[in-house]
Amino acid sequence: MSVGAMGVFDRRLLLAVDARGYGSADTARQREIQTVLPRLLSEAAEAAGLDRASWVRQSAGDSEFAVLPAGSDEQALVEPFMRRLDAGLRAHNRDRVPGARVALRAAVHFGPASEAPNGFVGPGPVEVSRILESDPLRRALAAAPDAALAVALTAPVFTELVAQGYTNFRPEEFREVVVEKKEYRGRAWLWVSGYDVHALDLGDSGSGSSAGVDSDSGSGSGTDGNGSSGSHTDVSPPSGSDSASTAAAAGRGDSVTTNLYGTAINGNVVFGISK
Repeated sequence: MSVGAMGVFDRRLLLAVDARGYGSADTARQREIQTVLPRLLSEAAEAAGLDRASWVRQSAGDSEFAVLPAGSDEQALVEPFMRRLDAGLRAHNRDRVPGARVALRAAVHFGPASEAPNGFVGPGPVEVSRILESDPLRRALAAAPDAALAVALTAPVFTELVAQGYTNFRPEEFREVVVEKKEYRGRAWLWVSGYDVHALDLGDSGSGSSAGVDSDSGSGSGTDGNGSSGSHTDVSPPSGSDSASTAAAAGRGDSVTTNLYGTAINGNVVFGISK
């Protein structure tokens, strides 16, 4: 086999998870998160038929980055694993006050990741890490206070598994978003347990092409029942009708400005007045 200067090229299934609010937690809560996280990940892996002991893992207290062995079951990681992880989180959070609940962000990718002297190299680990830390995924979990899990899938995982019907997730349960983090720019598909992700306010950076324009995008324009734009066109008032000119002519020091606005609807012009 021919091997290039960078060694053997390989694609791996990658998983990254992170707990919400760890940095602001006190020592006791940080200890709890560090205890709960590996247990829930192990239980989810076992339920999905995945051998977590064979994963190459990098843990950092409230987070874990894992490279699964070659040939690992992508379907198992996307659905049974995530369903069981969500169930485990909900069971743990039951009867706990909101401030004591554990919620996780997770990202899944299948891409280039080759072994190196101190771990793995390649664009795959970078991509899954950037998506895990991205604003849209963070905002999705923040906008869903009762959710225990928010998941982001990269393009290869979503388009080749979910969109093709290889899981029981429906494609419309996911929301496509633009991810811009440090030097990385790409797209991801978000799912939030127990929520309609399309209804969540993710801010400007959370808009995605496949999900359409959010109803709360705040663009200030809409479409009326006749299909015409609802944006306003300023119409200049007739000569001499400006109240500021009238006030000046009367010799008063204060003035009031009246603005006339017009909207054309099916050839008719509707005026409004504001002061």
